[in-house]
Amino acid sequence: MEPLALSINDTAKALGVGRSSVYALIKSGGLDAIKIGRRTLLTTESVRRIAQSRSLA
Repeated sequence: MEPLALSINDTAKALGVGRSSVYALIKSGGLDAIKIGRRTLLTTESVRRIAQSRSLA
């Protein structure tokens, strides 16, 4: 089964960017973040969406 959400570090690795870039994408609304306790997770759907939009640019 595919994960529904990824950590900040896993998202940065998947997109090939740094952690600060991931936080900037969250702040701009490009990535959908879920807070569970102290953890911030990002939906795999939003990670795919941003990856596809960046590859088309």
